[in-house]
Amino acid sequence: MSDGRAAILGNIQRALGRGELQGEARASCEARLKNHARNLIPARGQLPREEQIALFIRMALAVKASVSRVAKDDDVPEAVVAFLKGQNLPADVIMAPDPALDRYGWSSQKMLAIRRGKPLDADQVGVTGAVCGIAETGTLMMASSPEHPTTLNFMPETHVVVLRASQMVGAYEEGFDMLRAKGAMPRTVNLITGPSRTGDIEQKIELGAHGPRRLHIVIVDD
Repeated sequence: MSDGRAAILGNIQRALGRGELQGEARASCEARLKNHARNLIPARGQLPREEQIALFIRMALAVKASVSRVAKDDDVPEAVVAFLKGQNLPADVIMAPDPALDRYGWSSQKMLAIRRGKPLDADQVGVTGAVCGIAETGTLMMASSPEHPTTLNFMPETHVVVLRASQMVGAYEEGFDMLRAKGAMPRTVNLITGPSRTGDIEQKIELGAHGPRRLHIVIVDD
């Protein structure tokens, strides 16, 4: 533990009038952290895989995201270009430097100009992957890393996410299991449900308030 973190936790312990956990209390705490006990999971979070995908699509559409589903890896670039064309958006994208995205054969779309890295103010369209899709609410789980800068989730006005069918889970608990399986927890985890929105102004929903005004999800069958 770093000196700074130890100092912060020490201040909290002193404010609570507690010392370091010992004995049964410590064992109980460590067991809870290790086992990740489940809370009540809704029935819609316990569906078979194909029904999970169908539920995810319905929930994502309900919050103003758009979704396309393709049969194979080679179909992904065409689906992205078709979406951009349909929205009258430029075919210039900033893409996460994630090796998992390399499999999709982007060079097949000659009009698609791709830069890899962190977004700049001028970048209008970002393309990333995700840790998983959570069917019960149509939510995407994103984890920060050198291969996935968090700014890609927020800066471009349009966010395109490529999600494999095998990355679909029913409930949030399963999503965090996938995250833990990757090893050390990331610095930032973002849970994204639809495009950015606010209702603060005259109680009217406005998209793109604090992030992308468009969210498009391409689901790739395995």
